[in-house]
Amino acid sequence: MAADPIVAGRGTRPVAWSWRVLTALVVAISAAVHLYLVASQGYGGGTGNWLATAFWLQGVGGLVLAVLVLVWRSPLPLLGAAGFGASTLAGFLLAVYLPDGLFGVQSQWAGWQEWVSAITEALAVVFALAALTAERARR
Repeated sequence: MAADPIVAGRGTRPVAWSWRVLTALVVAISAAVHLYLVASQGYGGGTGNWLATAFWLQGVGGLVLAVLVLVWRSPLPLLGAAGFGASTLAGFLLAVYLPDGLFGVQSQWAGWQEWVSAITEALAVVFALAALTAERARR
């Protein structure tokens, strides 16, 4: 991807805007899918079910993280986005492939939600690391 223009000035940090926008987009999509699953599908429903709470936190936290990637020029939101993508994808894969699922919750590759989430979470890791690399190379 071509280098983004850097605004010169004192105290400014080089920002890889293309990578940051792509990172924020895929994190927001993953978050929206989690909110969709818990709000409209009743995913993880039932009283005292930890999965519904985890999906709400994943959705809201992902949206906040997407905004932070765009407005805070620190590497921290990019690290958070990479961790968000990696941990969410790892949790889903454990729920699919472990014999008893993840903490007793079993999942499967059954619909568009799983595919969209898995793809966007993998891309979140790739895009966030690309942004970190590009921004570090410009220093």
